[in-house]
Amino acid sequence: MVEKKKERMNKAVQAMLGRYPLKTADDQKRALLEVIQEIVLLGLYQGGFFAVASFYGGSALRILYDLDRFSEDLDFTLLTQNSNFDFSQYFYFIQQSLEAFGFNMELQRKEKPIETPIQSAFLKGNTLQHLMNIYPGNDKVAGFSHNDHLTIKIEIDTDPPEGALTEIRYLLNPMPFSVSSYTLPSLFAGKIHAILCRSWKIRVKGRDFYDYLWFLSRHVPVNLYYTELRLRQNKFWIQDQSLTEEQLIHLLIEKFKEVDFEQAKKDIRPFIADTYDISLWSADFFVHLTKEKLKAK
Repeated sequence: MVEKKKERMNKAVQAMLGRYPLKTADDQKRALLEVIQEIVLLGLYQGGFFAVASFYGGSALRILYDLDRFSEDLDFTLLTQNSNFDFSQYFYFIQQSLEAFGFNMELQRKEKPIETPIQSAFLKGNTLQHLMNIYPGNDKVAGFSHNDHLTIKIEIDTDPPEGALTEIRYLLNPMPFSVSSYTLPSLFAGKIHAILCRSWKIRVKGRDFYDYLWFLSRHVPVNLYYTELRLRQNKFWIQDQSLTEEQLIHLLIEKFKEVDFEQAKKDIRPFIADTYDISLWSADFFVHLTKEKLKAK
């Protein structure tokens, strides 16, 4: 009975990997990361996590809404502020879910020296070990060494502002389950907040700009109220009056003028299959599309 269950679980993972073109070592590693992300989501569902939190960020767009770029991390936000929330209470369910599908990974909470409303955890495991579990035979793991590791960062915002809207989304793999997610307009608001407020330091995060264009191309209106509250929380918008669509467009245009788009292109290239999509990136390109296509509601 146990062996049959293991065989069934292994077939589920094989079917999930069958969605990907596994031509290179990078293809294999990315596919494994995404399979593991979905298994983590299943574990969180089984632990009741989505009664108190929602999925958002790049991986939510990728897994739930078919964003055509790879995303490394899993980002969540509580539905209401709770400074006493302890994400480690869900570690058991994540671990059980991973082990059920043959993944032996270490899950650790990251302790931060400075107190912030973001809780972080890391999943780590040996890449070769996972590939050997899934693909019997060394010929299937060419390009990997014993030192290669899979790492997935998981973050939870425990101090979200109000204003975001959520919906239930359903996944079929590795078995049918549901997750709470921000709606696309609220996800768009979060992405705009990241573009305006993220500290770039040395590297511009081109993934933000790629996702921004993805929203525009799908005519997704931005949740303006939630955008304003996110910006107020970061002291980026401190005006007495409410943020308008015209003012948001102006803020974005001024930000685009500051961006080193060559750095942005460099950041996004490892996460997309067709780099031709980014050949036109420039301040003028983003300003024009923002004026023409950005809508709020």
